[in-house]
Amino acid sequence: MQDVLQYLKKHGQLLDSEIAAGMGIPLKQVKQHISALAALGEISKCSVTRFNGNDRFEGILCRPSGFSPPASPGRKPGAQVKVAA
Repeated sequence: MQDVLQYLKKHGQLLDSEIAAGMGIPLKQVKQHISALAALGEISKCSVTRFNGNDRFEGILCRPSGFSPPASPGRKPGAQVKVAA
């Protein structure tokens, strides 16, 4: 169960099917872990429906609760450049 939480912290918001594919575990097991983590308040989850043409896809979108990943290295948009005087 903690492996799923660590995976979400590393990769951010993901669908249940993306977690299962990335971790190489069955989707049913991922859904059980997601439900348990949501009951503990460790993650936030919601049901989503996406369409790819006429194909309908339903899944669970989840992300860690109260977790902000560290800023990526490098310059940020709108950042002020310090000029040596």
